[in-house]
Amino acid sequence: MSKRGAILVISGPSGAGKSSIINKISDKIGAYYFSISTTTRNPREGEQHGREYFFVTKEEFEKEIENGNFLEYATVHGNYYGTSLVPVKKALEEGKLVLFDIDVQGQSIVTSKLADITTSVFLTTPSLDELKKRLYNRATDDAQIIEKRLEQANGELEEIEHFDYLIINDNLDEAAKELLSVVQVARLKSSKEEIADFINQWK
Repeated sequence: MSKRGAILVISGPSGAGKSSIINKISDKIGAYYFSISTTTRNPREGEQHGREYFFVTKEEFEKEIENGNFLEYATVHGNYYGTSLVPVKKALEEGKLVLFDIDVQGQSIVTSKLADITTSVFLTTPSLDELKKRLYNRATDDAQIIEKRLEQANGELEEIEHFDYLIINDNLDEAAKELLSVVQVARLKSSKEEIADFINQWK
């Protein structure tokens, strides 16, 4: 039975260490595709097409909407942002693990549309105080933005029950080991289509 790819969705508060942990295990998880959003906003200084985002025109984006090529999309501050199905489908057909680092609303959409090949993880700090400390120590946002992120984190925590796994990033190495275990489980998840194919072959 040829194995198609799988999807792993990682959500959690900004500052919980998602990027650090993904980077720590990236060379141990086998072939994967990190899902990048498509946007109509202009690139910021230092950003590259195909790295931070896929940058397209409004017309190109709307054509992709018409063609049904977005898993999800939204308008933020007058610009479109969305997850294109085209590279995701390609990666799945190549047997890769597709990684999503998205918010809880995005997780809900991906899971509802691709439930049988999706595994989800909520990654967070041990406490709100610890998250606050990390965000202030990171010093990439002003106090007003940090307070908004903390308020958002409180709301996101209410959604943990909708995830398959919870990882508490108290120790980076331990959290990385736990995420690696989840990656291995995600790769073993079989879609309904794969199960039906196997049953037909087995008989």
